[in-house]
Amino acid sequence: MNILEKPLFPKQAQSLLAWKASLTTQFLGIDTLFYSASTLSFQSPNRFVKEAELIVMGKHFTTEQLQSLLNILSAHNISCVQLCVPEKIADITGIRLLLNSFPSTLKQSLDKFVQQVALDFALRHCFPDFSKPGLVLMDMDSTTIQIECIDEMARLYGVGLEVSAITHEAMLGKIDFNSSLRTRVSKLKGAPLSLLKKVADSMPWMPGVEILITQLHDAGWKVAIASGGFHYFADRLQEDLGFDFCIANHLEVENGLLTGNVVGEIINAQVKARTLVQLTTQYDCLPTQTIAIGDGANDLLMLQAAGLGIALHAKPIVQQQAHCALVHLDLQGALVLLALTRICKWC
Repeated sequence: MNILEKPLFPKQAQSLLAWKASLTTQFLGIDTLFYSASTLSFQSPNRFVKEAELIVMGKHFTTEQLQSLLNILSAHNISCVQLCVPEKIADITGIRLLLNSFPSTLKQSLDKFVQQVALDFALRHCFPDFSKPGLVLMDMDSTTIQIECIDEMARLYGVGLEVSAITHEAMLGKIDFNSSLRTRVSKLKGAPLSLLKKVADSMPWMPGVEILITQLHDAGWKVAIASGGFHYFADRLQEDLGFDFCIANHLEVENGLLTGNVVGEIINAQVKARTLVQLTTQYDCLPTQTIAIGDGANDLLMLQAAGLGIALHAKPIVQQQAHCALVHLDLQGALVLLALTRICKWC
């Protein structure tokens, strides 16, 4: 029997893992599972050619949500979907779907859907292969850590409101990054180096960053920082978390005080994207094996240049243009996404 004679999904919504257990109990030896013409079958109705991959994941993922997702795919004239086996990794449940077409309007519909059901997704022609070496290039402020360091410095120095307002506009892409950085740094003129140490000593890491870096290294991947922030903080993170490389801006210091100037080339969007290309060559990676993670407009070129660009708790303009937006999950979601790229068969 190739077609499931029972209903596709239970009348009462259940977790994907419970549904998986039910299917594998009823139908021993399931290898592949396809959805076509509102029917689940163990073999593709026609010759199946993958044109795109979709990964959907969340803390709570039910059969009702999966059915709604498949309805959306059908509404976009995707005539056949291969369902890889759903898995739970840590406390995140996810599933990888292989699609036989890639409509240009699909991402917009998926954006609306996941907002309603508190899930996250990634959609690409092909994802990086976690079983092969690769490169992850991360932004620092509000990505690797939960704060904007310059805003914290400004707050401690008594100019917090005016600096944070400029930071907000810059991250939205409303003002030029280079000039905004110089303006913000100028307001820190006279601040002591001890202020930087105070901020560095209390930087809150983004949840999931430590396990992400550990498991990436275990898989033979390189992990780097490209930050529009400052080397003082990136160097601390490299030391504490084991980043393979970091690039960030340098603050000018005289007699133990900030001069209010930035020294050298400013790390803006173009430099971040260039760094991705340079590290891809340096580490002998395929471009398709690169991932960039960021949250602001300054990260957009880097995200778009990578094999997979992940917007993390990002500004709306970044979420719209990135390949993947992690809204409900943290950095562990990036790790789960990579792990799901290796999972397909049901047995």
